[in-house]
Amino acid sequence: MSELLDDLITIRDWLRWGASRFHEAKLFFGHGCDNAHDEAAWLILHALHLPPDRPDQIAPYLDARLTRHERLAVLELLQQRIARRLPAAYLTHEAWQAGLRFYVDERVLIPRSYFADLLVEGFAPWVEDPDAIEHALDLCTGSGCLAILMAHAFPHAQIDAADISADALEVARRNVADYDLQERVRLVESDLFAGLGKRKYDLIVSNPPYVTAQAMRELPAEYRHEPEGALAAGEDGLDIVRRILAEAKKYLKPHGLLAVEVGHNRDIMTAAFPQLPLTWLDTTSGEGKVFLLRREDL
Repeated sequence: MSELLDDLITIRDWLRWGASRFHEAKLFFGHGCDNAHDEAAWLILHALHLPPDRPDQIAPYLDARLTRHERLAVLELLQQRIARRLPAAYLTHEAWQAGLRFYVDERVLIPRSYFADLLVEGFAPWVEDPDAIEHALDLCTGSGCLAILMAHAFPHAQIDAADISADALEVARRNVADYDLQERVRLVESDLFAGLGKRKYDLIVSNPPYVTAQAMRELPAEYRHEPEGALAAGEDGLDIVRRILAEAKKYLKPHGLLAVEVGHNRDIMTAAFPQLPLTWLDTTSGEGKVFLLRREDL
């Protein structure tokens, strides 16, 4: 280790070394960054207390020389990523969606929902007037990131954020407080709709567990640090989706909207529910990963 600290002096040195070691270790990237270079940059920026949300921001600092203390901090993070195959977001305790920072740890999935793009755009064109949304629900909220994005997208709405996991809700509570949204975002421990009472919603969004049994068996090591209950959803990945579809109509206002993320399960979903007029939504991060239904279609 001493030799490394003596040989690698600049950020450029450490970025090259980190990317090389990540490739050598055959790490999997899918929790914010999609390649070794950007992930190494992310961790280096974090270790140096520089803004990490855009790895390309490392460029102005590439030839900066690091103190020995800084080199130790960088080495520790990079080695932890390799040795433990822990996603970078769990090492730094932060993840970013739609330009917002969220605290994360191993009690919650790392935010990466396709809903982020839709909410930044106010759910247009399916929501004609974001100001008219009075009540919205984030079902299976996890870290609370989508509920917080909903609060930004619909400035006059009260948001319910429901999850079966008390541990996840503790993380969500921290994120809601970070954005000072305690008066607008209500956290509810609930098995889907069971704990929500009689409230009805203009919009329900859900990023539920939807990983198939086969996909669970094939998950890279990085994903196995995430809560299994937030990923696994039975043989075909639709166990939770079926329950949502069976109950959602009772919780939607007339002309209310239900939007559910199912990832790569579009074909499975279409085959399982041929009678439903599913509208598949496209975003900049993926096509056909989220379906939309109106209350009247359920």
